[in-house]
Amino acid sequence: MKEDVRHSAPGAIGAGADKRKPPASGGRFRHVFAALDLGTNNCRLLVARAEHEAFTVLDSFSRTVRLGEGLAQNGELSEKAQGRAIEAVKICVQKMRRHGVSRSCAIATAACRAARNGRAFIQRLKRETGIAFEIIAPAEEAKFAVAGCQALIDEAAEGAVVFDIGGGSTELIWLTRDPERPRAKPNILKVASVPIGVVTLAERIADHPIEPSAYPALLAGADAAFGAVELPTLAELGLIDRPVHLLGTSGTVTTIAGIHLDLPRYDRARVDGAWLPLEEARAIIARVARMTFADRLAFGCIGKDRADLILPGCAIFEAIARRWPTARVRVADRGLREGMLLAMMEKADGEGRRRRSRGGRRHRRRKKAKVSA
Repeated sequence: MKEDVRHSAPGAIGAGADKRKPPASGGRFRHVFAALDLGTNNCRLLVARAEHEAFTVLDSFSRTVRLGEGLAQNGELSEKAQGRAIEAVKICVQKMRRHGVSRSCAIATAACRAARNGRAFIQRLKRETGIAFEIIAPAEEAKFAVAGCQALIDEAAEGAVVFDIGGGSTELIWLTRDPERPRAKPNILKVASVPIGVVTLAERIADHPIEPSAYPALLAGADAAFGAVELPTLAELGLIDRPVHLLGTSGTVTTIAGIHLDLPRYDRARVDGAWLPLEEARAIIARVARMTFADRLAFGCIGKDRADLILPGCAIFEAIARRWPTARVRVADRGLREGMLLAMMEKADGEGRRRRSRGGRRHRRRKKAKVSA
């Protein structure tokens, strides 16, 4: 099984990406960082080094492991799915060692939260790979996603609805920001997790590969899942008459952007940060929904790994667009892992400041002792 190469090109990411050479020591500049995310469908890794207010990606890896395959029916992670995930994590470990990673964070999300044997699998991962994964709550997952893509919020906007369509769940974050303070962190109004993702929705369809005739059932399933959760409207949040946009961080949204840009094959540099009129995005969804599986397989921006899951993703995206209609959607080929990296770097900075503070106190005590002597 080949890895997804969408994030393979190194490059600077973050607000105000600065190419200047960073200081040789202190805080975030002391380390090489790694963020490892084990989701319902994919295992993904980013290895990075700090660059002032941004970071440069040194290496990346993404492999479709379908950890949540069969989970909806059996309530457990299957042996085959666990094996695929373990093999992918072992490749991540090799990459981390090769780059001399000194700080890392490894998280597991919806599939491990939902599975009866999720915690047992995390223990197995630790034994077989040496990596200690943490099963994080949806709210923490959503906050990482916001941190990773907040630089893409329109500076003129007063609010945004951030969504991340995963394999087993969809995370939603409603936030506001002050256009007069574009560098300030946004104010998160509400976070919600809807227990539907591309894998769990796909598994409700009996026939695979999924053909266009199944799309109405997929859309009905997505609508029902969103309807079963208490979610705020833009009016209830006071955002109905204010400049607000959608911000999507998932593979579904990046694929739709690639089609919108008429790319022969996926190009992260052109997709990340792209704007689409929401009506254009919905027109592309309708176009994809009419494609046969063979058509999707042959389409450069969809390809093998997404050919069967893009239709469930489109249904979830359309359900979101119906509930929170805005004029535009911005596309982020960044999110959870980037947020994890930034959180680790901020923590390292805090530790660096404490070290310098302790060093300064020791220096003053030694100086005072000499004077007393």
